[in-house]
Amino acid sequence: MSNPPQAQRIIKDWQLPISYAELLESTNGFSENNLIGSGSFGSVYKGVLARNGAIVAIKVLNLQQQEASTSFINECNALRSIRHRNLLKIFSACSSIDHKGNDFKSLIFEFMCNGSLDWWLHPKIDEQHQRKKLSFIQRLNIAIDVAYALEYLHQHCQTTIVHCDIKPSNILLDEDMVAHVGDFGLVKFLFEASNNPSKTQTLSVGLKGSIGYIPPEYGMGGQISTLGDIFSYGILLLEMFTGKKPIDEMFIDDLSIHRFTSMALPEHVMDIVDPSMFFEEDGEDVGDERNEDDIEDRAIIEEVPHLNVSNRIKDCLISVFKIGLSCSTTSPDERMPTNVVVNEMNAIRDAYLKFKMENKRRMN
Repeated sequence: MSNPPQAQRIIKDWQLPISYAELLESTNGFSENNLIGSGSFGSVYKGVLARNGAIVAIKVLNLQQQEASTSFINECNALRSIRHRNLLKIFSACSSIDHKGNDFKSLIFEFMCNGSLDWWLHPKIDEQHQRKKLSFIQRLNIAIDVAYALEYLHQHCQTTIVHCDIKPSNILLDEDMVAHVGDFGLVKFLFEASNNPSKTQTLSVGLKGSIGYIPPEYGMGGQISTLGDIFSYGILLLEMFTGKKPIDEMFIDDLSIHRFTSMALPEHVMDIVDPSMFFEEDGEDVGDERNEDDIEDRAIIEEVPHLNVSNRIKDCLISVFKIGLSCSTTSPDERMPTNVVVNEMNAIRDAYLKFKMENKRRMN
């Protein structure tokens, strides 16, 4: 059986809106078998459109939630005017009446066949055998993709956009394992409050986000800013390379993922890294052309049981963690700006790939 055509090739600019009836048919009546995720404001279904066979992700808003309609409007407004390779692409929206006569609102997105980053970092026990772990270079690539997305939202949009909910479940991976930031339901638009560009105000109010990723200043009534996204990104970075969620049960009292990482650097960095990033399971390939060198990661490891890697790899890990710590520091003014994050993360990847090339020459 041939694979369905890629949605991004088939769907360019929608000439006709997508009806509720078409969405109902594409998801087999919004069947649980087609359910691929759910959140505070709705559920996401996989659908196959009858008009062209395109596979799409359909986010159906739960309008019983008080702020779901606001989320729908926010997401439409944000996605209408932005376009970037590392942002989830929206194809259409549907605002209609369902078969029961109730209001129905949904957003139709490009389908990401490799699921969410959360799906890879924290697979469920019964799904472990179906999953391939993310290698070190894959994690670097994904972290850089997310940094590019934030740099675009913060510095290259006509109106500065704060995502407000950066976390693994909102980062989707396509067939090439390229990361796309999604879920703009909590997005905030910033505009200059005065001639001083450092002073900004939000066009909407209300503290939103996910526990573990919300910057501390928001909890103290601080103003929403791009530095809030940077904090969330820092926590995300620490999570990606330790393999631990910021709400892990080990983080109690004064111990946080930030402090846990800080105490380990630099001498004990290998005690906190997720060891799975240096292992490759037998079998299937996820099809990432950026992963052609991943198999060589195993050659970098000197003693697998103790995860004794070369000092060059340790240096790369320490550098990544230092960026994560800088971004997630309590004081917003001390956090690393987005463009600096992009440059620093690229420098780490360049150093890592250079080492791999040198290592490959020595082996040959």
